[in-house]
Amino acid sequence: MRWPVALHVTGLILVCVGLCMLVPLACGWYYADSSVPPLFLSLCVTVLTGFFLMFQFRRPGPMVINHREGMVIVSVGWAVCGFFGALPFALGGFPSFTDAYFESVSGFTTTGASILTNIEALPKGLLLWRSLTHWLGGMGIIVMTIAILPFLGVGGMQLYKAEVPGPVADKLQPRIKDTAMSLWKVYVLFTVAQVILLLFGGMDLFDSVCHAFGTMATGGFSTRNASVAAYGSAYIDYVISFFMLAASLNFALHFQLFRGRPLVLWRDPEFRFFGALVAALTLVVVLSIRFINYQTWADAARYGVFQVASIISTTGFATADYELWGPLPQGILLLCMFVGGCAGSTAGGIKGMRVMLLFKHAYRELFRMVHPRAVLPIKFGQKLVKEEVLASIWGFFVLFIALFVLSSLALAAMGVDVLTSFAAVVACIGNVGPGLGEVGPVDNYALIPAMGKWVLIFCMLLGRLEIYTVLVLFVPEFWRK
Repeated sequence: MRWPVALHVTGLILVCVGLCMLVPLACGWYYADSSVPPLFLSLCVTVLTGFFLMFQFRRPGPMVINHREGMVIVSVGWAVCGFFGALPFALGGFPSFTDAYFESVSGFTTTGASILTNIEALPKGLLLWRSLTHWLGGMGIIVMTIAILPFLGVGGMQLYKAEVPGPVADKLQPRIKDTAMSLWKVYVLFTVAQVILLLFGGMDLFDSVCHAFGTMATGGFSTRNASVAAYGSAYIDYVISFFMLAASLNFALHFQLFRGRPLVLWRDPEFRFFGALVAALTLVVVLSIRFINYQTWADAARYGVFQVASIISTTGFATADYELWGPLPQGILLLCMFVGGCAGSTAGGIKGMRVMLLFKHAYRELFRMVHPRAVLPIKFGQKLVKEEVLASIWGFFVLFIALFVLSSLALAAMGVDVLTSFAAVVACIGNVGPGLGEVGPVDNYALIPAMGKWVLIFCMLLGRLEIYTVLVLFVPEFWRK
């Protein structure tokens, strides 16, 4: 393990994060609010630290990053970005550094779990930085950095394979720099389109940008205490619902769609599975709340569609208090937290591709009980799935459930009630944000004990980096030559 290489690249990432603080700094200066001093000081500290690491550990000639170094850079990079991203919050008046770090990691991991009890009291500069951490984390700070690493003589494929969401990291272009740039172009295009549509709905420019950042990153940080419900607009609800679902699809498919392949979505088996699942769950939720909570089909459809899209995309925006909806819709939304979006999207959760293959594998085992000698290969579309891939998916699923149970029990041991413990952990490890109980859609994470917040921070990092990337660092063999 070559630590100088890892520290050099980490320094480059910090420089990028620090320079991004110029955007909320300019916003704070424009509105003349109290966010300017903490943002300026945080920018200076982050950039100077990044430059120090870059030049202190610079090596002559091109650097080749191997697989292990890629894992370390990604895991350490996210934790370090969370630390420096927390500086504006810590200097801006957050109650403790734990709360500031929780908010920052929640932003970069696109979880959207917040400790703020009065969001609207925060100055606009900090609100924009809070949303910008979402947008940066959505496609990945590491993927963004890959686009410029080749200019510095640093290879990037190992980073891309370690960080890109989902079980498969497809190369859209022959060179990794082109791949990262292609993904970012699609990401930016969707963001701009949503901002324009929200402006047509009467939302002001500042709120439109912040909500577009939170939507495309499937993060869920809002500028209002009541989240999207504060606008009371069916148009805004449906626009955000559409982009939440778009962000939960594989961005490689979006790229191919823009390249003139209109049937690429329908031909993708994961898209068909995910679309059918969303439609079925939405129908059940709408039917469940129509006669109990809402007087018209229009209201039931509006709120049902939004909340299913919000939770299964792991965005976490809210237009209704779904804890008042009854057991069945609440159970469905809890299921959505586990499933999440598609592989290659900015969404969290187990991912649709894994769920599909888990069901296929389970069915094959049942079939073998009837026909023990049958040879039944598992396919993903027209592709044959190797047994090693299935073993990896089962391993991921077991780790996901084990971490969910252990973390929930840890919170319960700290005095958090069982419902809140389980809901908070699945909401954080699935990068959803709001859960049930004391962390429901109209509540926040402020009442979670300090040690409990650190448990949830770890869960958020695990969920964002697909578990394996973080846990492999705790395997002794990883560090041996």
